[in-house]
Amino acid sequence: MSPHPGPPEPTEQPLPPALFEHCRVVRADGELDLTTVEPLARALRRARAGTGRLCLIVDLSEVTFADGSILGPLSEAWTDCRARRGWVRVVYTSPATRLLFRAGGLIDRFPGYASAQDAWQGPT
Repeated sequence: MSPHPGPPEPTEQPLPPALFEHCRVVRADGELDLTTVEPLARALRRARAGTGRLCLIVDLSEVTFADGSILGPLSEAWTDCRARRGWVRVVYTSPATRLLFRAGGLIDRFPGYASAQDAWQGPT
């Protein structure tokens, strides 16, 4: 037995490395509508600052209500990230959010991911 034990075994699965290096995460919560969407839009713009390839995970899992006002900022982020050889993936499980993307014709662009980890790995 060694007097200096090794590092403890991890007890939970680690998050993806902050090697999310070309990937940034933006989280929103509460209600998102025309009067409250600006902080999300601002966070999406800040997350896209800089140059080079960019992947962006937008976590809406704590959003309790969203209307069509989120579609513009998300689409703008998607266009920018695609032009930079990256992507945007959105975390949500709410049927209402899914319906919003379907009604907006963006369900193929923004399929729902169950978690940031899933979004990073890609399975919808």
